[in-house]
Formats: sequence, structure tokens, C-alpha cells
Amino acid sequence: MARWFASRGWAPRRHQRDMLAAARAGRHALLVAPTGAGKTLAGFLPSLVELTEAPTDRLHTLYISPLKALATDVQRNLLTPIGEMELPIRVETRTGDTSHDRRTRQRARPPEILLTTPESLSLMLSYEDSFRLFADLKTVVIDEIHAFATGKRGDLLALALARLQAIAPGFRRVGLSATVADPDGYRAWLAPHGDIDTVALVQGEKGADPDIAILLPEGRVPWSGHSGRYAAGQVMAEIETHRTTIVFCNTRGLAELIFQDLWKVNRMSLPIGVHHGSLSLEARRKAEAAMADGRLRALVATASLDLGVDWGDVDCVIQMGAPKGSSRLLQRIGRANHRLDEPSEAVLVPGNRFEYLEARAALDAVEDGELDRGDFRPGGLDVLAQHVMACACAAPFEAGAMLHEVRSALPYSALTDEAFDRVLGFIADGGYALRAYDRFKRLTKGQDGLWRLSRPKFAAQHRLNAGIIVEAPMLDVRFRNGRKLGKVEEMFAASLSPGDTFFFAGVALEVEGVKDTDLVVRATSRPARVPSYMGLRLAMTTNLADRVRGFLADPGQWARFPDDVREWLEVQRLRSALPKPGQLLVETFPHEGQHHLVLYSFEGWNAHQSLGMLVTRRMEALGLKPIGFVANDYALACYGLEPVTDPAALLSPDILEHEFVDWVQGSALLKRAFRDVAVIGGLVERQHPGKRKTGRQVTFSTDLIYDVLRKYEPDHLLLRAAWADARARMTDVGRLGDLLDRAQDTMLHVDLPRVSPLAVPVLIMIGRENVTQAATEDAMLAEAATLAAEAMRLD
Repeated sequence: MARWFASRGWAPRRHQRDMLAAARAGRHALLVAPTGAGKTLAGFLPSLVELTEAPTDRLHTLYISPLKALATDVQRNLLTPIGEMELPIRVETRTGDTSHDRRTRQRARPPEILLTTPESLSLMLSYEDSFRLFADLKTVVIDEIHAFATGKRGDLLALALARLQAIAPGFRRVGLSATVADPDGYRAWLAPHGDIDTVALVQGEKGADPDIAILLPEGRVPWSGHSGRYAAGQVMAEIETHRTTIVFCNTRGLAELIFQDLWKVNRMSLPIGVHHGSLSLEARRKAEAAMADGRLRALVATASLDLGVDWGDVDCVIQMGAPKGSSRLLQRIGRANHRLDEPSEAVLVPGNRFEYLEARAALDAVEDGELDRGDFRPGGLDVLAQHVMACACAAPFEAGAMLHEVRSALPYSALTDEAFDRVLGFIADGGYALRAYDRFKRLTKGQDGLWRLSRPKFAAQHRLNAGIIVEAPMLDVRFRNGRKLGKVEEMFAASLSPGDTFFFAGVALEVEGVKDTDLVVRATSRPARVPSYMGLRLAMTTNLADRVRGFLADPGQWARFPDDVREWLEVQRLRSALPKPGQLLVETFPHEGQHHLVLYSFEGWNAHQSLGMLVTRRMEALGLKPIGFVANDYALACYGLEPVTDPAALLSPDILEHEFVDWVQGSALLKRAFRDVAVIGGLVERQHPGKRKTGRQVTFSTDLIYDVLRKYEPDHLLLRAAWADARARMTDVGRLGDLLDRAQDTMLHVDLPRVSPLAVPVLIMIGRENVTQAATEDAMLAEAATLAAEAMRLD
């Protein structure tokens, strides 16, 4: 090993030696080191040493990745040192893309190192031979641990680790990350039974400070928009002056738009690609291979490439729109110059003036080393139901032993006996309202006290349908010859008729029709729109929100800002007010025959969407005749026919007890959450042997069951889980509750004769929230100019 380092002219870094020392001491370890510091090699070094000193033909090391692409990339990079050191070690991947024959062979004759994902590991644990497969396991390496530890995929992985602990009690757990703000939280998550003292914390050396710039437009910082599309020409100029550039976008729809915008100004016809999660596997792999081979000058991408894929020739990262968090920004910056001793170069392209402040806040946070904290939460009961079913597929189990095993995983450490019994009861018969149906009776308790599968067919059914990621109903986009381009959501496809056009995979397509689960298309040169996708937008993190509030309250900082941003804040201070940290500014004013109320709460788009629903319901009840609302990450604007004289009456904390409950239970929100937990919990199958249900069929099935349970068993386990999801994940209810708790004591109400400067970015969105056509953007720019002129007048 030492000779190999020397042959490269390298020496092991301190944190790589520390990881070896932790392994020698038999300790679990969390390595926090910047991108380019050799984290992945540090995680594998102990395994390579052990396999050199004591060769085996058994599975020795599991590597868990949040991305299939990352597992493939690590395999490629790991094979290089293994080959150069001539080590007799086999390394293979096992993901959803692995062929059935190879998966079967891997269970019978596993490699020494297996690279996989949480979902594939859970499936491997569902087989009877899992006890033999994992019996000699020595190490589990979890890469990019911050990316999934706090979510449902983390719940599934924590449970899988607990099961591995029962099979191979002595194995070591290793976590790797570049962006962990709360190491102790992740050490507790990593440790069996949350015993933090068993996990060594290894800190990597600090790398070169990144070189980050905010791209300012050739004219003025825009008043509206959140995409940075105005800067396509300047972004293209950056691409022309760098070897390889990744252009990150926060949504799949924006990635398609930016790709088209860049092609329009690509005077040198440089090779540019696009990469996001809805594209076909073939299209994604083609783009990844082209990047790896240096055949692309730029790749427009989403979070599908946030993590770890190592392309050494990338020398610039561009973020379109606001970064939304310092950790995410650092993760994306790390894709450039994947080396510790060279600064990564990045450019931020803010979409409007608030986004400029957010970009500046993100730069300051990165310079101060301030990262976003993970939000650990109790594990989901739907995930637990899926895991228990996987264990039952492998072998009968005793309830007490299973509960003890499950509690060793931190997300389930406080699981009550009653909650676990409810999970078992749900898997056994579906619950009180569904127990008359045999298809829900998946487990049976025998006279020996062990729980086992009711019928062998339930094992095959589980393996076909297991998984945590539940996509919105999708249709395959195909040419008439059968070639698949990727997927679009059914809701978008339903809005299309034959002859309609849309952009996808960087190509303008014309709809020919829908056949079964396929949207059949052909290429066209006609103007096209971009698919819309459901799901949450990335919300600005609380630490960036606090920094932006700090900017507003501290004129001493304004000298750092462009002239037009500084003027915007100065006129706001003269005409209205700027909120102090912790203060809630509420403005009311008339505009174009309507009365507007704008709250500057900085709690993120998702929370503001929920609050808008609640406030307009309360306005209706108070006779204020609301018309609608719009929101961005920074503000919420409600408008109606009557003036609001007492905003405090609209924002009392009991709105979460009354309007919120009524709204969620009466909206599609809870049904959508129930669909997800019903699929994860195994109540509804997505696939049958040889046939996959359409998203519409799955939704129809879950809606029927939802209505039955709401009527006959409102306390059902999955309704509880859906309610928890709807509250916590889909509405940012925690941030909403904090806002309402402080609203009465911190509210500053300013009644104005006309629109304020701070209100312009959110008011421009009225009537245009969901439209992305270029003509509409032009109209928005024209309206923004008129509205801004009114807001900035000092008379």
C-alpha cells in the first residue's frame, strides 16, 4: 500500500491514516473532509489493508451510496488502485440497473467489495440466503451520509444496519461526508443504539478556499424571476473560457429551459448536454460517459449530479438561481477541481434582488464555515412496515427480538410497544377496516410464537414493490420506433393533445398520442414549452434566511451590494420599513383596484404556500373577499376586494389547530401523502409479475382505500403516517408554527398608500406563477419596470 502511494508521488493524508487507526482499534468512524481530500479512498483503505493481509472469498465490505451513478463512478475509481497494486479483490455494483442473472450470481458468489444503494441492500436482506451472504461482513461504508440520513431512505438504511448487526455483530460502520454541520448527530445516527462514544470523529484537512463570484447582469439586477435566464449569454461566455462546466439548476423544468437558452447563444457550437432524474437511464449514462471522456464542454444538471461523481476536468460550476443552502452550495462547488489544494471555481446567477441577497448570504456562510444542520426526526412507520416485511421474507421472527433489533436504529430508538404492535397488526391483516380481504393478510403468527409469511407469493410481491422513492404518476416518452427518452408526469401529459409541443431531453417534441403508459412523440422544430413537475421546491435554509434578514437590518452591509440593490433597500427604508432580525414586517396597500397584504417572513416557498391557503380561508371567513395569493421564498402576498386593517387577526397561532387541519383533511394533500405511505408500507402494489400498474391505477387504488379508512378506521396506522408526512414534509409546518408563534409579539404593520419596493418581486408573480413561456417572461419584465417605477417614487 505504501509503495503504491509512493509510486504516485503521494503520501497518505492525516485523515486517511486516522481512518486506518480507527479500524485497527475496531471503532466505527465518521469522516468529515472537503471534496478532493480522498474521502472515498480513506473509507476503503482499511478494507484494502485487511483484504491484503487476510484474503477471503466472502463479502467483506459493503459500500452504500445514495445514487446509482455514484456507485458506478466509485467502482471505476476504486478499480484503478486495486489494479495497480495487483490486489486479488473483486469489486462489483448491485443497484436497480443490475441484471437479474448478475444479482443471482452475487448472492451465491459475492465479490469481496459490493457497491449498492439502501433500497438494493433492503432487497438483499429479504432473501433466505442473506444470513449466509452477510455472515462474514466486516465493514459498511456509507458515502454522502448527509444526503439521506435524515429522510425516509435514511430510516430504511438505519433499519438495514440493525438487521446486519444481528447477522454479523462485529462489523464496522463508516460514514463519509464533506458537508456535515452536526457531527455528533450523525455519529449517533451511525452508532448501534445511538452510542456516540463508539464512533470516532475524523476531521480532514481544510482545502483551498473556493473562488466564488456572483454574476451581475450587464444591465441591472432583475426585479423578478428566479431562474437567472437573463444571463444566458454571460453563462455561455463562462463556458467558452473553461475546459468543462457543470450548470446546476434547482428543478428539472429549469434545466430544460436553461439548456435551450444556452443553445440559442452557443455561437461556437460547443458540445453541451443535459442531465436530470426524469431522463432515461440510457440518456443519463450517455451524458455521464461524455463528461468522463472530456467530450462535453458543459452539462446542465439538477440535484441528480449533486453528489460525488468525480470528473477531474470540471473546472467551473455555475448555479442558476439562488443556492438555497450553504451546504448544498459547497456540495455543488466541490464538483469543480476535485482536488484539495486547488480552489474550486464557481459562479452564482441570482434571479432577482432578493436572490442576490441570498447569494451573498451563501458566500458569507461558506467563508465562515457555516453549514446547514440536518433535521433528525422519528422514523416513518410505513418504512418500518416495509422493513419488517423484508425480514419476514427472509425468515420467521419473534416479535420481541425484532423490536429490540429495530430500536437499535436511532430513528426508531423511542418506538413504543404499542406502535410496533400496530405495525405488526397492519402487516398481518391490513387493519380493522381491511381484514376481510385475504390480499392484506401477509403475516401469520404460528403456535411457536413466530411471525411468518402467510403465503410464499407475498415474498415475490414484496420484492417487486419494495422501495422508498415514490414518484408522481409518470408516462414514458417514446418515439414511434420505441426509443425511450425518459418520463414526464401524468398530470403534464394529460394537459397535452396531439400536435402540442414540448421540450424534453434537450429536444423539441410534438405529441402524436398516448398509448397505454407511453406518450408517443416525434421531433419538431416548432416552438415548445417545458414539462412541469410536481413536488416541493428547494426551500431556503434557516441560516441563509437569518443572514438575509441581517442584511436588511444593517445598512452598514449595503456598501457591498450593487448600486441598484442598495438603492432598492434605501428607498424601502424611506417609504416603509425594513424588518429587524426576528421581526415580522407586514405591509398593506391598494394597487389596481385591489387591496394587498404582504408578509416578509423568509420561511420558504413551501411554508408560504400553506400559509397563503390558510390566510385566504380566514379572510373569507372575516368577509374580506380574498381573490388569491402568491409567494416566493421571502414573502407572501394576499389580495382581495376589502382592505385588511388588522393583520394580527389573520395570523393567530390557532390557525394551525382550525384552518390548517380542515384544509389538509379536505385537500388533495393528505390523499397524495397517503398514496406514498400506502405504496411504501406495501398496502398497494405498483407492480405485478410481468406487468406494472400505471400511476393512475395506483392512485385510483389508494384513493379507494383512503376513503374506506377515513370512514371506518380514521386512526389507521397509514392515515397517521400520511398525516405526519403532510404536516412535516409537504408544508414545512415546523417553520410555519414558529412564524405564527412569534407573529403577535413581533409584527410591524405598515399601511402604505401604494406598493413598496420590497413588494415588487412577489407582486410581479400574480397571475403568472405557473407559466414559463418566453413571451410571458417579456411581459413580466415590462410589468416589473412599471411596478418598480411606482414603488421607487419618493413623493
